[in-house]
Amino acid sequence: MLRRIAGSLFWAARYLERAQWRARLVDVNYHLLLEVPPRDADPWEPLVRITAEHDLFAAKHSHAGETAVIDFFVFDREHRSSIRSCIEAVRANLSPLRHLISSELWLAVNRLYLEVQGWSAQTLAAGGVSNFFTELKRHFFMLEGIVAHTMPRDLTYDVIELGTMLERLDNVSRLLDVKYHYLLPRLEDIGGPADLRQWAAVLRSASAFEAFRRCYGNAIRVNRVVAILVFDPEFPRSMRFCIERAAQALERISVRQESSAPSAAAPCAELLAILGRGDADTTIESGLHEFLIDAERRCAQLADRVFDRYMALE
Repeated sequence: MLRRIAGSLFWAARYLERAQWRARLVDVNYHLLLEVPPRDADPWEPLVRITAEHDLFAAKHSHAGETAVIDFFVFDREHRSSIRSCIEAVRANLSPLRHLISSELWLAVNRLYLEVQGWSAQTLAAGGVSNFFTELKRHFFMLEGIVAHTMPRDLTYDVIELGTMLERLDNVSRLLDVKYHYLLPRLEDIGGPADLRQWAAVLRSASAFEAFRRCYGNAIRVNRVVAILVFDPEFPRSMRFCIERAAQALERISVRQESSAPSAAAPCAELLAILGRGDADTTIESGLHEFLIDAERRCAQLADRVFDRYMALE
């Protein structure tokens, strides 16, 4: 596959996953604050920490309030990772590749893109935050379904799968790290109602709450959250599941390219081995923050290797 085409597909997939991820973060945080009165002065500020965009945010806003964070995450045209910008980037990357994707996918992307053009803080306020994100999530689930059920399992699909899984893995790692490292409650609050609601919000942000309850019941424990979001081989948003799917896609891409150039799979195999043999209790005991930082570093190395190998223009 031509490098420019592969790059466009890869980034379209990453931007779509990023937009969906940010929509869930904002929606879950909004409902959490309705249920639990905020104890911190800036209860929306953790979202900026999760995405590691504090400097970008601070350049435009002096206070991490609800209005400012939602504007930054959803509407900001100058912020390339806002939901609006991500959706526009998805359409821009797929536009020249309409011959490679299904007509259903292109129609759904265009429909969402046109809806985005009418977004504003006023329309959000008029319809309500909850209704806005419910409708937005419906769009994203529809797009995922269209990709799954209309795209041949060819090179195009594998590049989309690779981009989606790498973006998802990085996002889950950042979410866990911020909650565990930056948002640790006071000692007397550990295991209390507020702490448990925060961990439930983490699970909901990863669409993992129902899956967690089916596996572990209602008793939320940190090690169980880590087990399902990091090491579970069956949950589709766990880090292990993502890296396994990325490794499979990368292997198929490598075979189809039939190139003698060095493979991009080495960092993938290393991270896959770490996640395959690890467990939650041991990881927490030895340092969850350090483990997640290392995973994020390896994920970035893998993304760079994939880009250099298959997408960088010569």
